[in-house]
Amino acid sequence: MKGMTDVHSHVLPGVDDGSPDINASLSLLRYMESIGLRKVWLTPHIMEDYPTPNKKLRQQLDVLKTAYSGPLDLRLSSEYMMDAAFTNKLDGEVLPLGSSHLLVETSYMYPPPGLPDILMKVWNAGYQPVIAHRALPVHGRKRLPSAERERLQLSTQSDVTERLLWPAPQSGQRKAVKQKMYDFVGTDLHHLERYRPMLDQLRLTRRQLEALEGLIANNARI
Repeated sequence: MKGMTDVHSHVLPGVDDGSPDINASLSLLRYMESIGLRKVWLTPHIMEDYPTPNKKLRQQLDVLKTAYSGPLDLRLSSEYMMDAAFTNKLDGEVLPLGSSHLLVETSYMYPPPGLPDILMKVWNAGYQPVIAHRALPVHGRKRLPSAERERLQLSTQSDVTERLLWPAPQSGQRKAVKQKMYDFVGTDLHHLERYRPMLDQLRLTRRQLEALEGLIANNARI
């Protein structure tokens, strides 16, 4: 992971189910330094359970940057649940990944009603949707009409902590990587207690490493 840009993390203190306070955030950042990360996008959940306004997120970023003196380049975005209130945020209320990507998520079990229409609204608002976790491979790109797939230019983002590569890919993830259904990779780091043992036991085949290196290269372009 040396030199990697992380496009998905929950390190911003006290705003979602990730870091609960500034001390935990600093511990997470020190760990991210130790595994060689260069830039970290802070992407707290925005959903019914965590409706944190952008002003509060920016305030927490200022608090974190004041307390943190390390080398990581910290950037602010969010991970948006595609729920009933989501599309209302697209008119200037979202915090994108870079200038043109927007990190979104769905339930693992069920896609939201009208998923193609929601994604098209993201695209029409000027953003390329980046669907977090395994949601798109789970729900299936094939469920989207071919014309919609082509127009949306969908990206998907896998998480190391979601067992894409550790300890061995599940059949769905292996197929998704082979079919190049993932475009980016992120840590989805919430807590060291869960993440550190996974990374310590991470073992990659040559093919998995090549796939991961390609996704890391894509991350750097955001």
